[in-house]
Amino acid sequence: MAKMTKQAKRLKRHARVRKNLIGTPERPRLCVFRSNKNIFCQIVDDVNHNTLVAASSLDADLGIEYGGNKAAAKQVGEAIARKALAKGIETVAFDRGGFIYHGRVKELAEGAREGGLKF
Repeated sequence: MAKMTKQAKRLKRHARVRKNLIGTPERPRLCVFRSNKNIFCQIVDDVNHNTLVAASSLDADLGIEYGGNKAAAKQVGEAIARKALAKGIETVAFDRGGFIYHGRVKELAEGAREGGLKF
């Protein structure tokens, strides 16, 4: 029997979570993707199939040199919260994307909460 790769395991966890987690216009989904060098997040309305707000460690206005650490993740979380509140989004459903709620994913979530998002 072949051993599952880390990515295959993550995608399996993500599918299991997404089975019950749906972003609505009233409470959109804040989804996170973490790579080795950067972190990305976006707020998605799954009913209308569109991205409302997005932020990443590659955004020039954040001025992040290296996006693969916890400090960068916290800045991205605060940035997504600012952008969401500017568009009138206050509550979201957090989708960790199959990643463990630990380290950079946790810092992004805490940064978004400190920025004013509720989840």
